[in-house]
Amino acid sequence: MRARVAGHNSAFARIRDFTDFFAWSSPARFALIIFTGLVIILTAVLSLPIATTDRSVTPLADAFFTAMSAICVTGLATVDMASHWSTFGNVAILIGLEVGGIGVLTLASILGLIVSRRLGLKAKLLAASDSNPLRIHAGPVAEGQAIRLGEIGGLLATVAISVLSIEAVLTFLFVPRLLLGGEDAWTSVWQSFYFATSAFTNTGFVPRVEGMAPYAADPWMLSVIGLGVVIGSLGFPVIFALTRGWRGRHRMSIHVKLTLTTSAILIVAGAIAIYALEWNNSKTLGAQDPVVRPMTATFLSLMTRSGGFSTVDVGQMHDSSLLVMDMLMFVGGGSASTAGGIKVTTLAVLFLAALAEAKGDNDIQVFGRRIPPDVLRISVSVVLWGATIVAVSTIALLTVSHQPLNRVLFDVISAFGTCGLSTGATAEMPDAGKYILAATMWAGRVGTVTLAAAVAASQRRQLFTLSEERPIVG
Repeated sequence: MRARVAGHNSAFARIRDFTDFFAWSSPARFALIIFTGLVIILTAVLSLPIATTDRSVTPLADAFFTAMSAICVTGLATVDMASHWSTFGNVAILIGLEVGGIGVLTLASILGLIVSRRLGLKAKLLAASDSNPLRIHAGPVAEGQAIRLGEIGGLLATVAISVLSIEAVLTFLFVPRLLLGGEDAWTSVWQSFYFATSAFTNTGFVPRVEGMAPYAADPWMLSVIGLGVVIGSLGFPVIFALTRGWRGRHRMSIHVKLTLTTSAILIVAGAIAIYALEWNNSKTLGAQDPVVRPMTATFLSLMTRSGGFSTVDVGQMHDSSLLVMDMLMFVGGGSASTAGGIKVTTLAVLFLAALAEAKGDNDIQVFGRRIPPDVLRISVSVVLWGATIVAVSTIALLTVSHQPLNRVLFDVISAFGTCGLSTGATAEMPDAGKYILAATMWAGRVGTVTLAAAVAASQRRQLFTLSEERPIVG
């Protein structure tokens, strides 16, 4: 008996040591393997007959796509989410949303902590990289940008507490409205929790067959959904900083200020653009009461943070409006948030760099602080990698689907930005197109910085400097 126990403990110890070594040697690869493994597990669960309402086996392409969309908190779907899945399937999807919403690196650090029962320096670095990707790279790190290593325990606690508490509050706000709409108590609570989880994780799945149509002019539902999406899109470092601010006097970091300021500007600018471009479109805002139109435009702008909910048929919007939403979805939300995209701080840094160049300043300055050059290099890399992923995916989908460019491009950017808004192109994709979009969601969710760090064989330190020569640019 003792031999069996000793053997069991020895096997577990080997697993723990291997996990520690793998997480220490390559945190990014460890995170990607964990993330991809969860997608495969959820795919297997959704392929079971018990996961569907009619007890049929969901085709592999649809099960895989739904699993990827759930874990990546995207919201794109190839099946009717409200009618296709059984209670078992919906519970599995909700678990996928919760798991995917906390972040790739944070998730890997938590799983590593469960296995190893300790949070060492590398595990702290792993979790911290979700709040500040610069930690993945060699060199000095501006700790004030996000979360310090000494605060990682607090970050993980904040992630867990904030997810549960915010979704509980949102559920509480949804329940009375659904009860007033004629739903019974159980249905109201279940659908309210589904709405709350889908909103906070910026997914956009709707548990009702009729979708968002009944709430197109409902200020309460739209406001609560919008609130959940905005909070989720700000990012856990911002939530962490704001929580500290309520408990005492703490100066907000540049990361927090840039996230809040840039997000507000993009939401307002997006709402104005959509309102102006869609005002006379009889198939979208033009069919609504003039009083409702500003609310719809604002709601759609909020959803481009990565929310994915929509009260109008996106496929019927003008091409100019789709292009505006393309740009907003590509940017996405805040770093280490449930939103996707290149992140609002990345856009802010690039804008500030262009402004500094126009003014003739040597340094990028904002809010009385200087942003170091390595942050700009990361920002440029993120944008270029993101644009490359979008371009390659769009070309591949145009080849296999033969759909119009504007529809395909919109859905590709929605997949990359894990947004979930769709022109209808996703539902009409062949199996090959579904796998391409799934890969795009995966790349968009794990993050271009994490992906690049995982692909790199190693980080090398160069002990010499080459001679300088300036090419002609511009």
